Amino acid sequence: MEFPKDDRYWQEERRRMAEEQLIPRGINDREVLSAFLKVPRHRFIPFEFINSAYADHPLPIGEGQTISQPYIVALMTQCLELKKGDKVLEIGTGSGYQTAILAELNCSVYSMERFPSLARRAKNILAELGYGVQAVKSRKAEISPSAKLFNRVKIKVGDGTKGWPEFSPYAKIIVAAAAPSLPPSLFEQLKEGGVMVIPLGDKFSQMLTLVRKIKGKVKSENICGCRFVSLVGEEGWR
Repeated sequence: MEFPKDDRYWQEERRRMAEEQLIPRGINDREVLSAFLKVPRHRFIPFEFINSAYADHPLPIGEGQTISQPYIVALMTQCLELKKGDKVLEIGTGSGYQTAILAELNCSVYSMERFPSLARRAKNILAELGYGVQAVKSRKAEISPSAKLFNRVKIKVGDGTKGWPEFSPYAKIIVAAAAPSLPPSLFEQLKEGGVMVIPLGDKFSQMLTLVRKIKGKVKSENICGCRFVSLVGEEGWR
């Protein structure tokens, strides 16, 4: 079967996604909605699932990982309360879709992925779409918030539960895998007053949780029940 490749078709799919899945569920931040209308989700989906790219459910992307349904990605993004120029640590690059959304929202994105194959694929897709990946070798080369889109993303392969301390603290942290408890390293790397969105719970069901760092202490609130793949690492699932 030949899948539609006309840009107008995909633009209409994104419009329908926003109007039928996001807005009715409370996604009302104009900047967030604008990013979801711009980023071509279908480009981050394995070809065999492209016809379901904008469907209201997660899809496999390889290595036992998934790309979350559009609403969950939008909800997590909106809950971050992003501001232009925010330095964001993303744990679980996965397909690279969330990474692109964050870049569209004028954030400097430091993204970590456990699987080299997924990291390579995400880098290639982001580059093809004009986001690219900046080579950051030291703090002196830190991503500038005023840089162009293709200079806003950095991807690293490693243990996401340990974070990326070299470029901490981060204004926002988003975790796309479920941890049994809040990883201490991630909270340590969160800026005072910063926000983290992370699924917490067992391997079968979790609570999407919003964590704030107030005077060095954890202040958390539940967002909604969810189900994510496990966050594997030294401070997560072994």
